[in-house]
Amino acid sequence: MKLLVVATALGPVGSGRGGGVELTLAGLVAGLLQRGHRITVLAAEGSGLPADCASAELWTCAGTPQPSVQHQGRDAAITMPLDALLARFWQRVLLEAPAHGFDAVLNLGYDWLPFWLTSSAPLPLLHLVSMGSVNAAMDGVIADVAAWDQRRLAFHTAAQAADFALVQPPVLLGNGFDLSAYRFCEQPDALLGWVGRVAPEKGLEDAAAAAARCGLPLAVWGLVEDEAYAAAVQASVPAGTLQWRGFLPTAQLQEALGRCQALLNTPKWNEAYGNVVVEAMACGVPVVAYRRGGPGELVQPGVNGLLVDPDDVEALADAVTEVKRIDRRACRQWVEAHASRAVLAERIEAWVEQALQP
Repeated sequence: MKLLVVATALGPVGSGRGGGVELTLAGLVAGLLQRGHRITVLAAEGSGLPADCASAELWTCAGTPQPSVQHQGRDAAITMPLDALLARFWQRVLLEAPAHGFDAVLNLGYDWLPFWLTSSAPLPLLHLVSMGSVNAAMDGVIADVAAWDQRRLAFHTAAQAADFALVQPPVLLGNGFDLSAYRFCEQPDALLGWVGRVAPEKGLEDAAAAAARCGLPLAVWGLVEDEAYAAAVQASVPAGTLQWRGFLPTAQLQEALGRCQALLNTPKWNEAYGNVVVEAMACGVPVVAYRRGGPGELVQPGVNGLLVDPDDVEALADAVTEVKRIDRRACRQWVEAHASRAVLAERIEAWVEQALQP
């Protein structure tokens, strides 16, 4: 197949602004290329693709990045900035893509415009939905697509799909990782880890409080989106509890993350999947997570981590002391069986082929 993959309009691929969508894009593109498909990626100016995606064609557009809908409020209206990158993406899809012989367009962005275009686009338009329910207008347009032809929609996990008004069982893709990029680490340091955008919905304050209760430092990797929030979390725990490590590319992240005794995953909302959960497991790091959203499906208690009730910091801290019993090798084996790039590519291929049937 020849596919056009449209990236997030939040910023350039490789900048970290797109969060987990960037990792999904890399795994998806590399996996499909390995299966012999021809892939073009449409992304923001300044984007770069990983080396194993080099045979994909890259189209870029300039423009003002789109504000993340998850930060706009549940009842917020859908808006676009002046000279919107999102508008330029879809103008190019509508006007240029039909002449290039694409079999389908695969949208990875969580934006109202591409979903609204689904029934009228000149090419089959499919969406891998990257988040759960965060905005009423988004819920509505996703429900509209489901009512028109739900084959055009796929989700990462059942917990994510359950947020939306669907008319039939959802297509679930999970996600796919380049396991050669993650080194298994058998002997950890006395260190806990937390990975994600530093913003209120990610719940860093709970992980920090649990680490303080356990008397262990917490390494924090990720872009600081909300400086005031980060400062408040820092002030809430004893000095030395938090180690701010910043955003790191996968190669550096996995090397550092693998040294952790456990990854704490503490989102305040329903994460669609939980890329960092799988990245940790790929390094042999067990995960202590809230029983919420995608991570609640990925963590198999006693096998690759432990689950606790959402927002229960005391239970989170107790689980940290118990998680040492988890076999780190079993964490890696779970990822190999359920979340490789090959597994993801096979699922996407089957989904697209089904969606293209009359």
